[in-house]
Amino acid sequence: MDNKLKLAGIKDWGFKTSSPLIIAGPCSAETEEQVMETVMALAKQNVQMIRAGIWKPRTRPNSFEGVGFIGLQWLKKAGKEAGLPVCVEVANAKHALDALKLGIEALWIGARTTVNPFAVQEIADALQGVDVPVMIKNPVNTDLELWIGAIERINKAGITKIAAIHRGFSSYEKTKYRNKPHWEIPIELKRRIPELPLICDPSHICGSTDYLLSVSQTAIDLNYDGLIIESHINPKKALSDAKQQLTPEELGELLSKIIYRRVSSDDAKFLSRLEDFRDKIDHLDETLVNMLADRMDVSREIGKYKKEKNITIFQPGRWDEIVRNREKQGTEKKLTVEFVRQLFEIIHQESIHHQNKVMNS
Repeated sequence: MDNKLKLAGIKDWGFKTSSPLIIAGPCSAETEEQVMETVMALAKQNVQMIRAGIWKPRTRPNSFEGVGFIGLQWLKKAGKEAGLPVCVEVANAKHALDALKLGIEALWIGARTTVNPFAVQEIADALQGVDVPVMIKNPVNTDLELWIGAIERINKAGITKIAAIHRGFSSYEKTKYRNKPHWEIPIELKRRIPELPLICDPSHICGSTDYLLSVSQTAIDLNYDGLIIESHINPKKALSDAKQQLTPEELGELLSKIIYRRVSSDDAKFLSRLEDFRDKIDHLDETLVNMLADRMDVSREIGKYKKEKNITIFQPGRWDEIVRNREKQGTEKKLTVEFVRQLFEIIHQESIHHQNKVMNS
């Protein structure tokens, strides 16, 4: 990025928050009673901010698309009663202005909006001169630049209280998750913008309550700044995403099971031992890079030989043999099949790149 973002930490958002920030509430505001009962029950748990969907962007028409403006009134009233700030999703400038009009304390931009720079810019324009926290979900697809672009647009509007919400990414392949976590993407986001608070949305990653604890624990172990989890007073009767919502009591139980770890240590013995491990990693990484460079030297020699004999670069049979053999070798060395496959796909692409340069030089 050309310009360093000006960002405030969550502790400077003006709310009574602790670390990590716990945000919870129903997927959708459905009735005034449902909102009030859910919020009051959540106030008894370790929840610091209330969420609810007011406008629901749905894939197909004739699905429940939210109650609209009246839901903001229900949510604001419930939050005031519970003594907790509230946040809502906004998908356009009108949503943002309506939320601000009622004094909603924080906003979030959903995954379907993040993919549209025009919509994000309209929201940014509506927020000019306003001091309100804005949380930005990752785009539906694995596009880090699009995510960063949305963050930059909101920041350029003068908003410094920004957080990124990691809610997973859509995938055509069938997995146990509704949206694959792809932890490497938010990790890279944090590397590029270290001061940006990062919040995990286990509900949308999982799509059910089955893996909420494990995903939440992973996020906390990766030093995320908070969690946003869906909770409904009666999930079985929820009008949207019923399978991924917990009751407030179940949420409290989940939160009690999470192990919270320290970010650092002053223990000299620990730090010395850790440095020894890191030295070993650095040495192994250097060896690995040198070995990969040697492998590409061989690939270029293969490219020259194929060029002499007028043979194509890609050999499907040989590639299939490499994949099967390396997966077997990796499994024997306690590496996951997915890791080995992804690693050698990258290596293979680099090899093709080098052979292609040789063949067409």
